[in-house]
Amino acid sequence: MSWMAWTWPTALFFISIASLLTIFTVLAIRYPEEPRRGILRIETTRGDRLFITLLGSAFINLGWLGLVGASQPYALILCLVYAAAVFRWV
Repeated sequence: MSWMAWTWPTALFFISIASLLTIFTVLAIRYPEEPRRGILRIETTRGDRLFITLLGSAFINLGWLGLVGASQPYALILCLVYAAAVFRWV
């Protein structure tokens, strides 16, 4: 018996995170950017905004699970809207 139940959704989640990190690393190397100030009044780069998005999405999903239950498709939509807002205004 293994210590964790590895399922396809779990594997897809970790593959997605690894892919995002790889893509953002390549983007940072090929297209360097200057940090910008958004509504939080702190300087952020693409990588910082990705981290803020991933952290916020984790909290959105945990809150959704606690308040609504296991029906996650609407939480995903909310996370995508949140990600668009972070990359646009933060």
